[in-house]
Amino acid sequence: MASNLEALEDWAAPLLQKLEPTERSKLARSLAQQLRRNQQQRVQSQKNPDGSKYAARKPRKLRGKQGRVRRKVGMFQKIRKVAYLKAKGDANAISVGFTGRIARIARVHQHGLKDRPQPGAPDTSYAKREVLGLSSADHDLIRDALLAHLSL
Repeated sequence: MASNLEALEDWAAPLLQKLEPTERSKLARSLAQQLRRNQQQRVQSQKNPDGSKYAARKPRKLRGKQGRVRRKVGMFQKIRKVAYLKAKGDANAISVGFTGRIARIARVHQHGLKDRPQPGAPDTSYAKREVLGLSSADHDLIRDALLAHLSL
């Protein structure tokens, strides 16, 4: 995946240098927003960038009143909101990432680390779930958007 990104960067760098800084900034902002939307959709569908499903949650017993219908809730329902998943783009770079406390939670899941769910609780190992990452569709999106912008 890293080699694909480097190849895309090597291909796009000379083309981007021909643009004025304001045009590069405009393109970067629009690309960042599109990438954020793709990340949100991927997190909602509970998939890694390579298309595989997230590792399942550990089974836990949910107690509730008898007769209530419990709906199955996927992971990361709030983490994908715009308030937490920020997209920035300027003349030099594009970044899509999490902010604040949510960034720590995302990092733990991204790399499959250990963390304490609550203060004083024992350490819990989390399965690796790639919350952020570029898929092949994202690479195509970047390439197509750059070519479309240059053809104007």
